[in-house]
Amino acid sequence: MSDLLNILSVEDEVHILDSKKLADKIMEAMQEKKAKDINMIDIHNITTIADYFVICSGTSTTHIKAIADEIDVKLNEIGVEPYHKEGYDTARWILLDYADVVVHVFHQEDREFFNLERLWSDGEMTCIR
Repeated sequence: MSDLLNILSVEDEVHILDSKKLADKIMEAMQEKKAKDINMIDIHNITTIADYFVICSGTSTTHIKAIADEIDVKLNEIGVEPYHKEGYDTARWILLDYADVVVHVFHQEDREFFNLERLWSDGEMTCIR
């Protein structure tokens, strides 16, 4: 999947955004909204469902929605729309699917319960604390 590229149009210029750059942009948006325990897991060598999971925690449902909204806004600015969104109503675990990059914004309790980092421990982990 890492060979797939998203072609973006910004101010009438064509830019190419690979999955790693997309994941980095998502992590920047998370940092802007003070997300907790940001992790990126490179899973492209162990599955075909995506190249990266980007995971973070929020401190409340309001914070979790704000993080997801910031990601959505920042990526919309460069012409990238999610293929699927899930969990926004309850805001305990919001999933944003950008095909090559899947974003998980968790409430801390739910993150500890599902423990995606353990489930995908064969992937290469990058942490931002």
